[in-house]
Amino acid sequence: MSLTRRQFMKRAGVVTAGSLAGPRLIGNPFVSEASANTIGDRYQVTLFLDGGNDGLNTVIPLSNEAGFRTAYETFRQTPGSGGIRINPGEEFVPSSPMIDPGTGTELGLHPGLQALGSLYDAGKLAIIQGTGYPDYSLSHETSRNRWQRADPTAPSPQPGSGWLGRHLGQFYGPSDAPAVSISSSIAQEQKTTDTNVLAISRLRSYGFPFDRTDSSDNADFQAAYSGLSIEAGNSPQPGLALIGNTSQATLQSTQDYPALHSTYEDERAGWSQLYDDLNSSCARDLKEIAKIIYGVENGAAGVNARFFRLRNGGYDTHADQGGATGQHYDLHEEVALALSLFCQEMTDLGVFGRMNIMVYSEFSRRLPQNSNGTDHGSQGPMFVIGDTVNGGVYGNHPNIVEEAMDDRENSVYSQDPGDAHRSTDFRDVYGTILKHHIGMDEASILTHVLPADVGPDAEYWTNPNFNMGYL
Repeated sequence: MSLTRRQFMKRAGVVTAGSLAGPRLIGNPFVSEASANTIGDRYQVTLFLDGGNDGLNTVIPLSNEAGFRTAYETFRQTPGSGGIRINPGEEFVPSSPMIDPGTGTELGLHPGLQALGSLYDAGKLAIIQGTGYPDYSLSHETSRNRWQRADPTAPSPQPGSGWLGRHLGQFYGPSDAPAVSISSSIAQEQKTTDTNVLAISRLRSYGFPFDRTDSSDNADFQAAYSGLSIEAGNSPQPGLALIGNTSQATLQSTQDYPALHSTYEDERAGWSQLYDDLNSSCARDLKEIAKIIYGVENGAAGVNARFFRLRNGGYDTHADQGGATGQHYDLHEEVALALSLFCQEMTDLGVFGRMNIMVYSEFSRRLPQNSNGTDHGSQGPMFVIGDTVNGGVYGNHPNIVEEAMDDRENSVYSQDPGDAHRSTDFRDVYGTILKHHIGMDEASILTHVLPADVGPDAEYWTNPNFNMGYL
């Protein structure tokens, strides 16, 4: 059942002595099933690396246990300007050793991720290897939809809730606004029909969609919309009441949220400048989240968001990927610098101890490189960051030796308990966060959020493990 003999999330609450492997009840007291149903005063941030991050060049085998370094040298070439190999000595190796639990292979990180080294060395960064799902798709659209809905059978995008949206719908009502997508549209994983999710690209420009060419009737327009929403919210028809209450809550958010921008810029000017100095999309989006969290922490009226989602694009590296430098380096450096700064600010605000950050991509890349990049692949690494995370390497590195590849030149997803390279189903990561950070009980997770597969154990996710790192 366990992915390692360490805890993935530190946990508090009443437990039986000897029931947990490794360190127990260490660090800040956290959530137990008996004490919470949802996130309380904590925060959840999800960062999506859109395009398919190359996992083999993200978490790199350095030694040759199980033949992994030989395979890497074979697949990742260095001829001319098309090479994407990270050569020995170019990778980033944190001070704390990175060892694959299944094979003992020494691991390193892409050099672009060096800014995350202090988080890893401090035990605040967990690297979860081999994450994926059965019968994987190589379509961006389909695989993205499956990850965000937590449904490996979902076809191309269609109406439906996301995995976080199903949690939100269980514990928040139509007058709440617990989640924000830093985007012009609501992210699929946050979609729900039962509560409000706000789509905010930039707080300073967030507002009601009035007539931009003539503002003279804006007040009348807003009053009319508000009146209709209130009237609908009082309807005896549940569906109409839901629409009315959610509409009113969304309208109210357009009045409450924009002020967060100027407050933050006035009171956190130094931190704001540090984000601006990075001059990247990821830094700008994380600063928007920081503005909202600062508002929540200081009791800003009507601001109660606890769940955030942002996206960083560009990972579809069919060409010009590069090795220790190049496109992939630039992407990793952008994310690492922005996340490092964000974690520093959250520590300064006193909220890092109540925060979890999950980083994922819709798939990895193929094992052999093409001429100067990588094609669509299968399973890859996820990162989980937080003060209550027991850092380290979790899960098994995918089996990358040539004879183990499937017919699409990818590593094979497996749930066979006897497989030394057994995969990590992404639902186990979601479930661990839902249970040990957000506070949802396991029965509700299985019933309402992450139903298990039906199929043979060796291939499908039929034995959920929402206690990653626990025996």
